[in-house]
Amino acid sequence: MVTAFAEMLKCHAAPGRVAWIGLRPGRREDVQTPGSAEVSLDGLADDHAKAGKRAVTLIQAEHLPVIAALAGIGAVHPEQLRRNLVISGINLAALRKEALRVGSAVLQVTGPCPPCSRMEEVLGRGGYNAMRGHGGWYAEVLEPGRVALGDSVTLLTDAE
Repeated sequence: MVTAFAEMLKCHAAPGRVAWIGLRPGRREDVQTPGSAEVSLDGLADDHAKAGKRAVTLIQAEHLPVIAALAGIGAVHPEQLRRNLVISGINLAALRKEALRVGSAVLQVTGPCPPCSRMEEVLGRGGYNAMRGHGGWYAEVLEPGRVALGDSVTLLTDAE
């Protein structure tokens, strides 16, 4: 029996969109920003992440100006934060433990991705704390596929 509350939890105003893609070839190496990327069970092709619950990192596009404001800087750019996918238009925090179709891939949001101590170096004094609660999310790849800029991000239903 599905309750009204359970239905409300699955209801989103609109699908999200992939706003940015970042590939991290290695630690401290420059982030590559392709228009699309292959997604395997190991994560995004040419990214240094490993398979499992932390294979892909996601961050909310709407949080970038919040991080900038909290850090006291003019703007924050996705490559500074080193996440794989910037998603706009859907609340990632509401999708924890849910399966999402992102492009043709299926990801499961596994948990929060905390900021690293490098944020002090990148964003300046207070950068780490500016990121707390806004660091994004880890995801595991359930089905490989391809993701491209502008692709839809939708919650999978029980029927899919």
